[in-house]
Amino acid sequence: MAGDAMNKAILTCALPMLALLSACDMGGGNAASNNGAAQGDLAGARIGGPFTLTDQDGKQVRWDDFKGQYRLVYFGYTYCPDICPVDLQRIMQGFAQFEKASPQLAAKVQPMLISVDPARDTPAVLKTYVAAFHPRLIGLTGTPDQIAKVAKDFAVIYGKEESASASDYLVSHSRTPYLFGPDGQPIALVPVDDPATADVDEGAPDKVRAFLHQWIK
Repeated sequence: MAGDAMNKAILTCALPMLALLSACDMGGGNAASNNGAAQGDLAGARIGGPFTLTDQDGKQVRWDDFKGQYRLVYFGYTYCPDICPVDLQRIMQGFAQFEKASPQLAAKVQPMLISVDPARDTPAVLKTYVAAFHPRLIGLTGTPDQIAKVAKDFAVIYGKEESASASDYLVSHSRTPYLFGPDGQPIALVPVDDPATADVDEGAPDKVRAFLHQWIK
């Protein structure tokens, strides 16, 4: 992908992480809580909420179906030309490393991709897409209204880019790799690479693995 197109893909696929954080009612960061337990950088944030969506097999899935499980949630879309597939690949590679090292802990985690492009991301499209990253990854889609509500509840900003073609367009969206606890409350942001720091690889699979080892109990 050449210069300008690459820059546009990066800009349209990833809003700055600081914009996401500023939208959250942040808790105590990484500081210890009153009972001495460490807290993630999203502790106390107003992120998440009940939903009913459709998975890659065409079945209805509710947020509450995952009660008791950690939830690794990424918002993106299958037609994303650059950032989304790279993020998902590296997150799921890190998850696979974690799964190999600690299978019993990894079994407590449900990874999921929630589409911000419901018009194109049908269950059939998602089924092929998520299978390329990890057999445990599920893809979720819904009606435009359902996705709009979920995005609002999960502090996700997204919008369709203007295009001369009705089918060939990009969707700008905030970059939101969340880890939620078994109670459905947000814990922390999953590490992803920052395009602005070319000399640092913040989203390397080994860093994702270390992140999961830190928080999954």
